[in-house]
Amino acid sequence: MTVTAAGLPEWLTPVERAARTVEPHQLSRFLPPETGGRPSAVLVLFGEGEQGPELLLLERAGNLRSHAGQPSFPGGALDAEDGDPQGDGPVRAALREAEEETGLDPSGVQVFAVLPRLYIPVSGFVVTPVLGWWRKPSPVTPVDPRETARVFAVPVAELTDPGNRATAVHPRGHVGPAFLVGSAMVWGFTAGVIDRILHYAGWERPWDRDRRVPLDWHA
Repeated sequence: MTVTAAGLPEWLTPVERAARTVEPHQLSRFLPPETGGRPSAVLVLFGEGEQGPELLLLERAGNLRSHAGQPSFPGGALDAEDGDPQGDGPVRAALREAEEETGLDPSGVQVFAVLPRLYIPVSGFVVTPVLGWWRKPSPVTPVDPRETARVFAVPVAELTDPGNRATAVHPRGHVGPAFLVGSAMVWGFTAGVIDRILHYAGWERPWDRDRRVPLDWHA
């Protein structure tokens, strides 16, 4: 699969530049173990909507055993047909999963960068964030309502708005960045990746890190 930054819109240049230089430990304190872990990938898809640059997210169905109702990037575990987890397997998996979950046309996505692999200890997934530019947008909608409640785009301006930033507090005491966008709270792995992209792309604005919200936050 071709990964190229040729022809990107100028506003994406800071993201592409950051992706080329960022180190794994700058993205997360949870890094993959030397052995083990289940290879997976997510598609961090940037588009351009009526309100400017935006990110595509989905909300997991509320009846799932894990991550029920949680906003996330499209993505999932690598299948055998995706290929080498150390090669282009994550790119293939990210695009395949995005198509299966949202119905988007992968041919309209330009993959311009691949971030270092990260680790989610609670699930054992070794996740590769694949960065894409939605060069030719296509209609998106939940393909399987039993898995996906909705598909939606969040303007980057809303993600960088200090009024929409907070620190999420897990019942077990864990804390991490959160984004309060519309009726949704983006937290966990997805929020962590967004937070680091905004920071290293130079898009982050000062926000109140002492503002704490529980995971059951509602607008």
